[in-house]
Amino acid sequence: MAESSGASTTTCGSATAAMIQPEEALRRVLSLAPRLQPVAVPLHEALGKVLAEDIRAPDPLPPYPASVKDGYAVVASDGPGEYPVVTESRAGNDGVGVTVTPGTVAYVTTGGPIPDGADAVVQVEDTELVTDSLDRQKRVRVLVKTNKGADIRPVGFDIKKDSAVLNSGERIGASEVGLLATVGVTMVKVYPTPTIAVLSTGDELVEPSAKSLGRGQIRDSNRAMLLAAAMQQHCRVVDLGIVQDNEEEIERILQTVSSSGIDILLTSGGVSMGDRDFIKPLLKKRGRVHFTKVCMKPGKPLTFAEIDPKLDESTMHNTILAFGLPGNPVSCIVCFYLFVLPAIRHLAGWANPHLLRVQARLQQPIKTDPVRTEFHRATVRLLLNDGSGKPGFVAESTGYQMSSRLLSMKMANALLELPRIDSVLPAGTSVTAIIISDRSDTAIGKTPSSEVVPVLSPPLNPVADKHLDVESRVAILTVSDTVASGAGPDRSGPRAVTVVKSSSEKLGGAKVTATAVVPDDVAKIKEVLLKWSDIDKIDLIITLGGTGFTPRDVTPEATKEVIQKETPGLVYVMMQESLKVTPSAMLSRAAAGIRGSSLIINMPGNPNAVAECMEALLPALKHALKQIKGGKREKHPRHVPHAEAAPVDTWERSYQLASAGGSEHGCSCSH
Repeated sequence: MAESSGASTTTCGSATAAMIQPEEALRRVLSLAPRLQPVAVPLHEALGKVLAEDIRAPDPLPPYPASVKDGYAVVASDGPGEYPVVTESRAGNDGVGVTVTPGTVAYVTTGGPIPDGADAVVQVEDTELVTDSLDRQKRVRVLVKTNKGADIRPVGFDIKKDSAVLNSGERIGASEVGLLATVGVTMVKVYPTPTIAVLSTGDELVEPSAKSLGRGQIRDSNRAMLLAAAMQQHCRVVDLGIVQDNEEEIERILQTVSSSGIDILLTSGGVSMGDRDFIKPLLKKRGRVHFTKVCMKPGKPLTFAEIDPKLDESTMHNTILAFGLPGNPVSCIVCFYLFVLPAIRHLAGWANPHLLRVQARLQQPIKTDPVRTEFHRATVRLLLNDGSGKPGFVAESTGYQMSSRLLSMKMANALLELPRIDSVLPAGTSVTAIIISDRSDTAIGKTPSSEVVPVLSPPLNPVADKHLDVESRVAILTVSDTVASGAGPDRSGPRAVTVVKSSSEKLGGAKVTATAVVPDDVAKIKEVLLKWSDIDKIDLIITLGGTGFTPRDVTPEATKEVIQKETPGLVYVMMQESLKVTPSAMLSRAAAGIRGSSLIINMPGNPNAVAECMEALLPALKHALKQIKGGKREKHPRHVPHAEAAPVDTWERSYQLASAGGSEHGCSCSH
């Protein structure tokens, strides 16, 4: 068949043959990679796959009112005093059906059902056992007054009956496996990962096991590398071995592949301009070739085609996507990451198959190619100071970039997308980095390790550790549709973690023990805030984003439904500080307040604004957290009257910055 003409091609430099730009090549690949048909798999095989169905809860969790702590179920209105223990209710039993009446209590364990009649729980630490030899009945002295509902998880608190637990299109990780088990799902419908066949071509190739090499021979590295890369994506792989540059033998293998049921064929070598490069003409013979050259470096001779499947009476196979990868090892693996990996994800049902992109500053000058987009191998890290005085990603080249030099891929976790210009990009230039791996264990230059934060190092859903020996525990909640959907990176969350870490001493030993990301949805924001305040007893909860004027900005609404006491002074101070930078700060609708023993503060979604707001609150935040816990009052410096304070012309400062284009907050919607 003739080569596809589809969208327009672009002549790359002075080359006579038309080449396609990398972004257009990827668009064509993804347009021809439809999702595979869903299959039902056992729960233990679902990890890493994408859901093809919605999962709803058949029953509530907990299915009964449950105790949050080990303690005593009481009638809250009884108050402090000495009471007989009429029954025990442990996780796994129901308290033997005894009702708690006024003047009696029941012992309960964490997760145990609340006996009828009780309406609150007092933790063991707030009680004392009473010893009385004349009374054989166990008695306990309650030392504190409690409120109705305290330390009780009502029916459906964690999961409501018939609620959506997981949605089609979500990827299954360890936590999702736990949720599926929680609601009793043992078989789940998912999109399967594709089956990939790998073939190496070349007269010069011998197996890696060869003890010695003849003249003109090399060991085959591409096949082992591609098989490993495919297995990393949880794909089933088929090793087709090595074939010499023999047209008849290659055609025989392609014919066999057509009826094998594979989804993707990867070949390496035989796609250039040599007289024994047979891959392109044979792919054209068996199907449709969509492009044969890409205006990129390395990887120019990449070929992409569809192989028409062989049909028999019983089976109709899907069209096979064939990638004729270059023979040079670096070109081969770079093309895998840029084109094959997104195709794998698209077939496997990913909503966003594209690799993560971040902006990174160069650690050294790099010469660019004037004709082709270059994908330069590099190690990317997040530094507390990227050279601009702020946290950010930095990139260091892995060295000599020859496409045959596989050492340039060693420890590389990113490809720097360098523009087609005849120039030398100086150190400090910001470039796009495509993240290809989470490997981050190679130091950059002589940067102190204490200043380095590995890229992609923060866990997606860390769980608060209730036993950490810290004065105050902090949780960071990023509220963003973009971040929650995976369409963009979370820049505010990591920045907030860094700010808290650097301010730990001023906060009395504070430490971030939990982070999470939710979309701009009131119910989901409330769910996290309630868990962190009521269950995990987090001391300080900081939300980031969703405080502006757009229809999706609902963080203040969710917060106000949760807090029990408002703290308007904190919001006032943050706005004062932000107004020094931009007049748009007045558009903030942030809320702050107290729930139980937790202080909840809404902050802007802009990373720079987070740091500014935290800095403004630090003088009083440590004292505030102690007061919420019931701590003693601290002595404070004499309050300076307004007349004695140095005047600050906030509006003059704001307009100077605005007119000079100096706003560090980016845009008003961040507030």
